[in-house]
Amino acid sequence: MQACGGAAVMGSLQQPTWTKGTIFPNKGLFGTGFSHKLKLTCVKPVRSSSSYIEGSLVAGRPSSSISVTLPEIGGNGSSFVDNGLSEADPEVRAIIEMEKERQFKSLELIASENFTYRAVMEAVGSCLTNKYSEGLPGKRYYGGNEHIDELETLCQKRALDAFHLDGKKWGVNVQPLSGSPANFEVYTAVLKPHDRLMGLDLSHGGHLSHGFMTPKRRVSGTSIYFESMSYRLNESTGLVDYDKLEEMADRFKPKLIIAGASAYPRDFDYPRMRKIADAVGAFLMMDMAHISGLVAASVLANPFDYCDIVTTTTHKSLRGPRGGMIFFKKDPVLGVDLESAINNAVFPGLQGGPHNHTIGGLAVCLKYAQSPEFKAYQNKVVSNCRALASRLTELGYKLVSGGSDNHLVLVDLRPLGIDGARVEKILDKASITLNKNSVPGDKSAVVPGGIRIGSPAMTTRGFAEKDFIAVADYIHEGVQITIDAKRAVSGSKLQDFMKFVASPEFSLKDRVLDLQRRVEALTTQFPMPGV
Repeated sequence: MQACGGAAVMGSLQQPTWTKGTIFPNKGLFGTGFSHKLKLTCVKPVRSSSSYIEGSLVAGRPSSSISVTLPEIGGNGSSFVDNGLSEADPEVRAIIEMEKERQFKSLELIASENFTYRAVMEAVGSCLTNKYSEGLPGKRYYGGNEHIDELETLCQKRALDAFHLDGKKWGVNVQPLSGSPANFEVYTAVLKPHDRLMGLDLSHGGHLSHGFMTPKRRVSGTSIYFESMSYRLNESTGLVDYDKLEEMADRFKPKLIIAGASAYPRDFDYPRMRKIADAVGAFLMMDMAHISGLVAASVLANPFDYCDIVTTTTHKSLRGPRGGMIFFKKDPVLGVDLESAINNAVFPGLQGGPHNHTIGGLAVCLKYAQSPEFKAYQNKVVSNCRALASRLTELGYKLVSGGSDNHLVLVDLRPLGIDGARVEKILDKASITLNKNSVPGDKSAVVPGGIRIGSPAMTTRGFAEKDFIAVADYIHEGVQITIDAKRAVSGSKLQDFMKFVASPEFSLKDRVLDLQRRVEALTTQFPMPGV
């Protein structure tokens, strides 16, 4: 390396190592801390009288004030300095550090969350974000897309390979910005305004984008532009009531039937749903956003054997960036060329240029999804969830459907005289992150009767079955504190409870802090991937 003016050393902050020594310490984060090393990859001259080292800062990496001076711009001799985040915006950097600390110390049990790979973060934080590329590979409306075309084509191939699909029979669009946009793009492709569709009711584990509405309000955009009717669970079994679905479909005559859910702990009966769809001349679509990783690993049933269209997010059990995909049969279905209709619905129908940095990260995660390690991980996701469910049952909790086949457990708290909103609040104060959730028979989405607990994120961090048994015990302790807190508060409304637990007069604060201390003693034994 030449030690002279006019040369900037381009470096990248490499993967943190879990050792005691540190070169670039992440100050003020945790007691243990992360250690990092600086790898100098090349020397690049710039027109400047000063020398600067540029660090490639990916989200979650340590702060750095290292910067590079770019060529002069303007006539007054001023230059634009491309600072690292710590120097450019310490306020945002501080927020990121606080969020990283929260994630590291907390039990992350939200079923739709996960920790993505470091390589995915590098792709998402790369120069791919700079490029505009409306259209599909080979059919762009902008120049300079030869490498973007190569990337998107690779991503498409890996998507088909990851889900064991024949490229002659199935195609995929990897441009959707996330799951809800992907779903609406499918509706736009195969339905006309006010056509009819059916999806699982939100309070029974469905998703907003599947057509949720109330007697007084069309809540989801899907229910605004299309006519929707929800099918439901059998409340005595907690399973999809396929007999009732068949009866409703025969009466409603939907053009699209949607399988998939956001809070359903069992697999779907695809052969039965295919039969119901065929009987009324409907498309069958599966939204596998929550379980796509489990499907790729062949841990759950394969929806592609029965469905015409399959959508998914990419950041849940798949462990990728925040994006979406739409898979479609290449042969016409019900007289519709799905490939053309869906591609046109994505662009120019509902999106402009795709997020190429996300597609890059998605390609990386789809490579991981084809590995033996990924399959082993997905098996652990399910076994850990079953261990959690078993322990909660031993503790006397009522689980919707009585257990779980996948990555989540839905707990009905109503027999205990408590609700999910209050439990979520207390657990959050104890560094246990999950979400309140509606359960069958609920009357309020604001104060629902259940909580949803997922296993993917903590399985990613290395939790085993014994750790999830401990998780169940911690949740149980939090529920007991919540019950006692509800008794202690003077008012009966949720806002009275929230004010009480946030006040200095909260009499159970010491119990919450003790629980938090023990939770964090467990979580901080496990490294957080991606940072």
